Amino acid sequence: MMKRSRLLPRFLRLSYLLAPLILCFLSISCDRQDPLPEIDLTQSGRTAILEPKPSGDEFQVAVGAMISPHETFIHYRELLDYLAEKAGKSYQLVLRKKYQEVNDAVRDGEVDLALVCSGAYVQGHDQFGMELLVAPMVAGKTVYYSYLIVNKNSTIRDLEDLRGKTFAFTDPMSNSGRLSPVALLAEHGETPESFFTKTIFTYSHDKSIKAVAHGLVDGAAVDSLIWDYFNATNDELTKETRIIHTSDPYGIPPLVVPPGLDPALKARFREIFLAMHTDPAGLKILQTIRIERFVSVDDSLYTSIRAMEALLPGLPAEEK
Repeated sequence: MMKRSRLLPRFLRLSYLLAPLILCFLSISCDRQDPLPEIDLTQSGRTAILEPKPSGDEFQVAVGAMISPHETFIHYRELLDYLAEKAGKSYQLVLRKKYQEVNDAVRDGEVDLALVCSGAYVQGHDQFGMELLVAPMVAGKTVYYSYLIVNKNSTIRDLEDLRGKTFAFTDPMSNSGRLSPVALLAEHGETPESFFTKTIFTYSHDKSIKAVAHGLVDGAAVDSLIWDYFNATNDELTKETRIIHTSDPYGIPPLVVPPGLDPALKARFREIFLAMHTDPAGLKILQTIRIERFVSVDDSLYTSIRAMEALLPGLPAEEK
């Protein structure tokens, strides 16, 4: 079995930080009107944040909260352990609740590597030069979709049936969980405010799935990669939901680096990721998280997302 790299200095002394990380999933925030019921299994409802401590032998990596901290920690630890071992370094995992907070960390050079949502990449690239490193290939493609989901027992069959209902978005910067469904509404001459009775932000796709499965909201927009992953590996929640709409394809969420990252480190990261599927140990990890391989991609892969943003210039930043 592959030797694991040190996750954090003095891991045991920081167990009080990891406890909320492992337990925190499903604190749901409302963006308007009265709050809907919350599921909160933490004492504070706060996502743990592990602050970076710069070191020449250590790199910092951030993961956007596309899935909750508990799931993030479980599913990405082996991948990051592998990267650290191959790079001959240790690493620190930096978690932020909101996509904007991860973009800020990349912009400010607080992290050396980040996995971000496609919408967050587009904004980061255009605002401060966030750079593509590699992207995952899933089922032979480097695209994903936005799913509109409802409870399996719901009578809702299409978008129009969601009129006057409650709806969950993921993050203000999310493409599949915010921008795509808002653009879909715009095609029908509607806005979230005119179409839905209430909307909420869940800040991760698995929380949105859970909100629909438990009947906290009537519908939600979620990342197809995440819904498909859970449906194939642990369908306890997805089996309680039903897909009523699939969007056009979008460029897949990439791994990115800050514009000022040391070129040698950037090249080493890219080399490790691109060769990972050729190493039996690396391939096993990729198979666990249902990624075929990492590939180089061009910024043009995300053109359709920019086109949607251009059609919604008046969409407030807090609601995108």
